[in-house]
Amino acid sequence: MIKAVLVINTQGKPRLTKFYGFLTVEKQQELIRSVFGVLCSRAEKVSNFMEVDSIFGPDSRLVYKHYATLYFIFVFDSSENELAMLDLIQVNPPAFQCFVETLDKCFRNVCELDIVFNYNKLHSILDEIISGGQVLETSSTEIMRAVEEISKSESASNSISIVPKTVSGWRSR
Repeated sequence: MIKAVLVINTQGKPRLTKFYGFLTVEKQQELIRSVFGVLCSRAEKVSNFMEVDSIFGPDSRLVYKHYATLYFIFVFDSSENELAMLDLIQVNPPAFQCFVETLDKCFRNVCELDIVFNYNKLHSILDEIISGGQVLETSSTEIMRAVEEISKSESASNSISIVPKTVSGWRSR
């Protein structure tokens, strides 16, 4: 099971945090600081997999990808096959690339500011990929279709007006 998905910039500021189990805010912040401390001290040419038992508890592993100024991090437990998680990253369509590819499609060459200012859309995309710690969808086309439908329904619900906007609307009642 996936325990957490984190997006952290190179200065250590979390841009997205999604934990798939209850943790207090203080514990979440402690875990984020610990993960960033480990990631920023790693050499560039080492494996993107790490055992993180000391941070997340027994049988915890971490896989990450570094794109531009952001670290995309998945934390998972021993019930996930490490090779399967590696396949999610390296085989078409991988989850990280699916996530980043979908963000690129959504924001046209995603950058850190897109993530900061479009937090709700980012969560919608992630929720289409992962629910309750389980990967649901890896097709960026299907994810984009679902996110576009969510956006349409949100804009439709925002445009519904109970009170007419003009006086003539009141007269026609």
